[in-house]
Amino acid sequence: MMTPALPGWKVECVGDDIAWMKFDDQGQLRAINPEFGFFGVAPGTSTKTNPVAMEMIQRNTIFTNVGQTSDGGVYWEGIEKKPANGVTIRSWLDKPWTPSSGEPCAHPNSRFCTPLQQCSILDPAWNDPQGVPIEAIIFGGRRPQGVPLVYEAFNWKHGVFIGAAMRSEATAAAEFKGKQIMHDPFAMRPFFGYNFGDYLAHWLSMDKHSQQPRIYHVNWFRKDASGHFLWPGFGQNVRVLEWIFRRIEGEAEAMETAIGLVPSPGSLKIQGLGDVDEEALFSVEKGFWESEVRKLSGLP
Repeated sequence: MMTPALPGWKVECVGDDIAWMKFDDQGQLRAINPEFGFFGVAPGTSTKTNPVAMEMIQRNTIFTNVGQTSDGGVYWEGIEKKPANGVTIRSWLDKPWTPSSGEPCAHPNSRFCTPLQQCSILDPAWNDPQGVPIEAIIFGGRRPQGVPLVYEAFNWKHGVFIGAAMRSEATAAAEFKGKQIMHDPFAMRPFFGYNFGDYLAHWLSMDKHSQQPRIYHVNWFRKDASGHFLWPGFGQNVRVLEWIFRRIEGEAEAMETAIGLVPSPGSLKIQGLGDVDEEALFSVEKGFWESEVRKLSGLP
């Protein structure tokens, strides 16, 4: 549900959670959304981070485990909008709450559930049984260190390996507590419904098709030595998608590294972003990746 920051670009949404994909008779991979609504994490959602979602949840929405205001509204960490004077808040535990309470108002995994048709940027083909064409698959994880902003797989098998080898900082939806880095293959760790070896073999078998989509990995969360994010994120993420579009069209340059193809210097459009450190965003540090390999191999 991105609001793109690049002039002339728009984003249309089919879903934000599940995609069921299959190849059609012409060999084109296509996807449908099997769900009929959005089931989004509330904390951190605001008019700044996700204005489309904030507009969408104003009606016909079920909220779970969020805070409640005395005037009938909802509240969570990061919502930005402060209650009016005299309005009190009760936490998700149904206890009186103020910012000085020392505990979250909303559960970290509290949610909103809203019908798809309330999304202002819903794709016209959202309910087409043929689905929408897929030209790229983008994996993403939260990695404060070491992982570039975006990189492209060398080929399908390498892309499947990238997905299978993913590690990410734990979120509220995960079984881990805190911010430890966990193995999260395909960003699907909690949701595998059958043997992972069979799942992996199924992905690898897709190389029999002649039109596999390209595979990319993104990381919006890399930080500098001071703990500040290197990339502004949110609507500026369209700049990465724009580079991916140009890669698919054969118009954008990329540079080979040990882990994949990253944008060549100047290839990613960052004009107008101010002080963005491209070198830090795309550096591939040998020591970091040697450590990743050991952890993936189960070695100390």
